[in-house]
Amino acid sequence: MRKRRKILTVSTAVVAAATLPLLISPVVSAAVSEDDDESSRVTRLYAPPPDRDSYRQVARLAWRGDFRDSAGLLSMVRTPHAVWYGDETPMQVSRLIRRTTRSAGWQERLPVLALYNIPGRDCGSYSSGGADGLAAYQAWIDAVAEAIGDRKVLIILEPDSLALLPSDCADASNVEESALASQSEQPTAEERPVAEERPAVEASPTELPPLPDPDASTAPPAASADSGTGQEAAQSADPQSADPQSTDPQSADSGPDASGLLGPMFPGVQKPADPEPSASQSPDPEPSAEQPTTLPELPPLPTPDPVTPDPVTPDPVTPDPEDVSDAEDLDTPVVEDPETAARYSGINYAVDALSALGNASVYLDAGHSGWHSVSSIVPRLLKAGIDRATGFALNVSHYQTDQDSAWYGRLVSSCLAYADEGGDPEDCAEQSWSRRHARRWLRHHVPDDLSLMKHYVTDTSRNGQGAWTPRAASHQYNDVQSWCNPPGRGLGRRPTTRTGEALLDAALWVKTPGQSDGRCLRGTDGPLDPVRGTVNPEAGEWFPEQALELVRYADPAVNVFRRPRGR
Repeated sequence: MRKRRKILTVSTAVVAAATLPLLISPVVSAAVSEDDDESSRVTRLYAPPPDRDSYRQVARLAWRGDFRDSAGLLSMVRTPHAVWYGDETPMQVSRLIRRTTRSAGWQERLPVLALYNIPGRDCGSYSSGGADGLAAYQAWIDAVAEAIGDRKVLIILEPDSLALLPSDCADASNVEESALASQSEQPTAEERPVAEERPAVEASPTELPPLPDPDASTAPPAASADSGTGQEAAQSADPQSADPQSTDPQSADSGPDASGLLGPMFPGVQKPADPEPSASQSPDPEPSAEQPTTLPELPPLPTPDPVTPDPVTPDPVTPDPEDVSDAEDLDTPVVEDPETAARYSGINYAVDALSALGNASVYLDAGHSGWHSVSSIVPRLLKAGIDRATGFALNVSHYQTDQDSAWYGRLVSSCLAYADEGGDPEDCAEQSWSRRHARRWLRHHVPDDLSLMKHYVTDTSRNGQGAWTPRAASHQYNDVQSWCNPPGRGLGRRPTTRTGEALLDAALWVKTPGQSDGRCLRGTDGPLDPVRGTVNPEAGEWFPEQALELVRYADPAVNVFRRPRGR
C-alpha cells in the first residue's frame, strides 16, 4: 500500500511538472520538498523555472517505471539555482531580469544572477561569445542595472573573467603547457596529488603528432578553439596543499549567521568603509614557498612604514605604486594587451554600476583552489575593483571540495586584507604551503576584525564527489579537459545562506546542474567525447546522462522519499 502511494504521488508530480513547466505546482511541492533552510531568519533563495528538457526527462523516467530517478531529478531541478544571462541584447536582458526579480519578489526569495557577457568570453572555446566590444558591454550592464533597480539580488559577475584573462589565452593551443610552466616553481612532486600528475610521454612514438612548422609558431593551430582553455590547465596542475586534514578554517569564528553578512541585503549591519584601492600586481606565478616535510622560515614581517618608497628605485621622483609593483615583477612581465586592459575596464565598470544599486551584492570571479595561487589571483581582484564589490566567488562551474574552497577562500580574503594595508601579495600564504606554516602567517597578518575582510560565495552544484581524476587511459589525449563534463560527479551541498563560516556568505548552485559544459573533444577531431563515448550537447544544453549522474552520486544524497517523523 505504501509503495502504491509513493508511485501515485510521484506520477502525479511528473504529470504536473511536464504540463505546467512555468508554474510552481502544490502537487509537485507535496511530492518532492525543496531542500530549503528551515528558519525564517535565513534568506531563502529563488528557484527559477527548470529547463523544459529536464521535465521531459523526468516524464520519460516515470513512464519507464524508474520512479526513484524521476523524483530525484525533479528534486534537483526545483532546487534554487542561479539564472544566467549573456548574449542577449540590452532590451532583451532588461525584460528577462525584470521578470525574474518580480517573480522572486512575489515569493519573497533572493534571486542569484550570473552575468556572463564579457567580450572575448572563454577564450573562444565551448562557451565563446559575449558582447561585441567594451562599449556594447557597458550598454548591456547599464540595461541590467536599470532592470534590477532597488530589488535585492545576488550577482555572480562574469565567471572565469579574471581567472582566464585574454592574456592567458594568447596562444590557446599551448595553454596547458603554459600553465604547467607557470606552476613550475609551485608544489613539488611530493606535495602534488599523485592522481593529478601526468606522464612525460602519453602516446607511443608512432602516434606522436608531426613537428609544428617553425614559420607558423606564433599562430594557434586551427583546432585550438576545440582544445579547451586555461580551465584544463587548472585541473592538471592543482596547487593545493597535500595536507589531508581539512578542518573548518573558520570554526573559531562561526558564531554569527552568515546570512547576516550579505551586505545591503541585511539592513542593520554596518557596512565597513571602502578601503583605498591597492596597487595592482601582475598575474605572475606564485613563488616557491612549499616544503612538505619541514617547517620553512616565515617571510619577513612588513616594515612599520609600508608607505616608504623602495630606496632602490632608480627614479628620483616618487614613483606611482602601480608602476613600482609592475617594475618589481621579475617572474612574469606584465603585458597589458588591449583585450586584457578592456577586460579590466569592463569589470570595473560593472562593479561601479551594480554596486551603486544599494540592494545588489556583487561577487567577482576568483577561479578555484586548483587554478591560481593566492599571489596570482589577488592582484587580479585588486585591479578589477574588489575594494568596491561585496566579495568574490569560488568554484563556479567547477568541482573542488567545500574544504578546499573554504581554505582557499580564507587565504584569498586574508591576502586582500594584507594588501589593503600595504603588504605585497607575493608574501601571502599560499594554498600549497603546509597548513602549519600558513596558519602561522595568518596569525601574524590577519586582522582581528573580520569586517575588514572580503567575504565570498562558493558553487556547490557539482562538487559532491570532488574534482575528476582521469584514468591513465585518458592521458592518451592531447588535452584531457578534466573540467568538461567529467563522468561520475555528484551534486554537492544544498544552496543556503546559513553556512556556519564567518567569511562564507552562501553556498550556491551557480552552474545549473544538468547543463552541458560543451562537446569536450579533449584534443581529438570529434565528434565523440572520447571519455564518455558519446556526442555531448553544446554548452548550456541539457545533458540527460550527466543529470542522472549528479543525482545518483550526490553527496549529501538526494532525499527522494522522506520518512515521516516518529517512524
